[in-house]
Amino acid sequence: MRDYLKPTLGSRVFDTVNVGFMLVFCALMIYPFLNLLAISLNDGVDVARGGIYLFPRKLSFSAYELLFQNKKMLNGLMWSVLRVVVGTVVCLLATGLLAYLVNIRHFSGRKFLRILFFITMYFNGGFFPVYLLIVNLGLTNSFHVYWLPAMFNVYFMLLISSYIQNQPDALFESARIDGASEFRIYWRIVIPICVPVFAAVSVYLAVSHWNSWFDVVLYNPSGKFDTLQVYLRRLLLEMEGLQQIRDQQVLYNRYRDLSPLTLRAATTIVVTVPILLVYPFVQKYFIGGIMLGSVKG
Repeated sequence: MRDYLKPTLGSRVFDTVNVGFMLVFCALMIYPFLNLLAISLNDGVDVARGGIYLFPRKLSFSAYELLFQNKKMLNGLMWSVLRVVVGTVVCLLATGLLAYLVNIRHFSGRKFLRILFFITMYFNGGFFPVYLLIVNLGLTNSFHVYWLPAMFNVYFMLLISSYIQNQPDALFESARIDGASEFRIYWRIVIPICVPVFAAVSVYLAVSHWNSWFDVVLYNPSGKFDTLQVYLRRLLLEMEGLQQIRDQQVLYNRYRDLSPLTLRAATTIVVTVPILLVYPFVQKYFIGGIMLGSVKG
């Protein structure tokens, strides 16, 4: 029995290779983040030199000071967190209720609803119709535009529906026999048993709401409900514009004593001088070739 449980040479080699591969893979995944962290903690002028990998060369917290000293950033952070919480919870509960609804066997319209929502995964109204709908509903310049249009998600509905289908029907039928309503069954039975799939879906929803910024710019022209991502994007654009101005100033200081005429003359000299330097060494062969061609037999 002990010999049977003793690891063989092949299993040891496999474990070693597997562990080594996973360590290399983890290092490749972690390195970009560590590199960004080192760059963010480095002096901005020194970063332009390059060569920063895992540790900052000149430690500086100026980038983080610029971010956190802006009161609008904290306001945007509040709206981002509120959007993630409200959007994730509402979409999760509404989508889960829809997933349970299309699984009720005695509900005659469940197949029609499933097909109807399934079609929306491949066909939609397009950008402009959706925008006009949001405007006509009066959702612009309001917090509700962040969570109300995204209340239902068909893809996640199919995932939760598949999970519910794997549960025993007797569990729901016994609750109906005891007089529980469908909403009570969903709240007291479906949600507790669907915690694993709800947890997985909530991660995707939270990341989607947290990273979203285009709908904020599109449906919030007043800027009252701007999220953190919009402020960061605006700050990055401002810094890029400032960098372009700095580059133009550097170019002006470098080339302010030049003109197209002087540059053209210098280019001509650079092109001509190498030929002039080589000519004295090949002059005798050049002359000999001319004389040889001029002498007739």
